[in-house]
Amino acid sequence: MKRTRFTEEQIIGVFKEAEAGAKSADLARRHGISEAKIYNWKAKYGGLEVCEAKRLRALEEENAKLKRLLADTMLDNAALKDLLSKKWWRLPRCGKRSPIFRQALG
Repeated sequence: MKRTRFTEEQIIGVFKEAEAGAKSADLARRHGISEAKIYNWKAKYGGLEVCEAKRLRALEEENAKLKRLLADTMLDNAALKDLLSKKWWRLPRCGKRSPIFRQALG
C-alpha cells in the first residue's frame, strides 16, 4: 500500500486549523499540499477523531489483504475447475505405437 506523507494526527490537525478559521489556500501553502488534497481529506476524514481515523486505516488495510486472499483463492479454484474439466481419462496411453512415445525416443 502506498505510504502517505502525513499521518492521521497531522491530517486531523489540519482540519482543526481549518475549523479555527484558517483559509484552505493558506493551509495548503503552509503544509505544502494542494487545496484539492485538503478537500479530499475532508471528504474522507471529515468529522473523525484521531483514534477513529487510525481504525479506518487499519480496516482499509485488512480489507485490501482479504481482497488479495479472495482473488488468490478464486484463481486457484478456476485452475482446478479447468483441470477437472479436461477429459484426462481419454488421453492416449504412452505405448510403443503412440506419437508421444515416438517423440520421447526421437
